[in-house]
Amino acid sequence: MKKIDTQEFRTLVLEGKGVCLVDFSATWCGPCQMLAPVLEELSAEGHTIYSVDVDEEGPLAMEYRVSGVPTMIIFKDGEKKEQLVGLTPKQTILDKLAYYEN
Repeated sequence: MKKIDTQEFRTLVLEGKGVCLVDFSATWCGPCQMLAPVLEELSAEGHTIYSVDVDEEGPLAMEYRVSGVPTMIIFKDGEKKEQLVGLTPKQTILDKLAYYEN
């Protein structure tokens, strides 16, 4: 899982090809800390996962209407497809990614 800033977001996510998941989180967020190992596993399994710190990249979080963390947004070919809010089970995330990857 790669931590990215707004500029990298524009390049890697909006101009990127394929499916990726962007995790909007914060260091002070307990559920975010619980979700991080799950996202690391998904990344290790070959899924493209990016992390955005909402405190460091506030305008980007506001642009995507992130009001609570963790919020995960799935993108395909630079287009927002789905948004998941809160601590989400690994299998649910996998199912959502698989849906857009096929």
